Amino acid sequence: MTAPATLYQSSLSHLPLRARGKVRDIYDLDDKHLLIVTTDRLSAFDVILPDPIPGKGRVLTHVSNFWFNRLQHILPNHLADITLEQVLPNEAERSQLEGRAIVVKKLQALPVEAIVRGYLIGSGWKDYQRTGAICAIALPKGLQQAQQLPEPIFTPSSKAEMGAHDENITFAKVVALIGPTLAEQMRRASLQLYTEAAAHALERGIIIADTKFEFGLDANGVLHLIDEALTPDSSRFWPAEHYRVGISPPSFDKQYVRDYLETLDWDKKPPAPALPAAVIEQTAAKYREAEIKLTQAS
Repeated sequence: MTAPATLYQSSLSHLPLRARGKVRDIYDLDDKHLLIVTTDRLSAFDVILPDPIPGKGRVLTHVSNFWFNRLQHILPNHLADITLEQVLPNEAERSQLEGRAIVVKKLQALPVEAIVRGYLIGSGWKDYQRTGAICAIALPKGLQQAQQLPEPIFTPSSKAEMGAHDENITFAKVVALIGPTLAEQMRRASLQLYTEAAAHALERGIIIADTKFEFGLDANGVLHLIDEALTPDSSRFWPAEHYRVGISPPSFDKQYVRDYLETLDWDKKPPAPALPAAVIEQTAAKYREAEIKLTQAS
């Protein structure tokens, strides 16, 4: 059976739904494992849009799994050595999830999102213009929009509830939340993951301007990379050939959708407006292009 091109919301009859996030549906398998389904939903400004992006969930899953495999020498990840066939014997249900579902270990998620910035853009650029710093990290004077930072910086944020906005926090706040040892381990791992991934991406013609990591602990307190890794949803990808300092470059990520939404008279609160077919098609194409550039053998 051929898997459908688009999946806005999964429905599994024999597994209890644990949570439905902005993009992912999470099911309980047993006391040690979860099934994570990456749908084609798209969120912008922390609001889920009514229109799915065809194939997006498979792109995110493939790209994440590529990075989990490539970067596992730095940090273990949440992937379990269990196939979809083992947990979903029903072929009809399994077919809707092919290429977009993974079995993962149940881990204790940390209450911090680890943001790494290599370039001055987005909210970081706004903070810099206002204060000369990002998350209390002072930066050199005279930097321009989209300029590469002297070195990547770790700028964590709080984890907001669904529909709320994440907020940048200082490293001192991270220490207060999870303790100094774990905070430093998270910062060090985040910077190492970003640095190695950014070097690979640049060889493929993609600049990773910034990215978000999430981490969890196993029963022994070992730090793991969880959720997604270095995807067009969790990162800002720029085509290196179009990069110029002083302007916001075009991107491979959902910034294309954000830019369209900024042209509308919308207050960035639910319900979100529908997307034109051309915007949906162009966004899907950008996701696929990023996937091909990053993951295909050179």
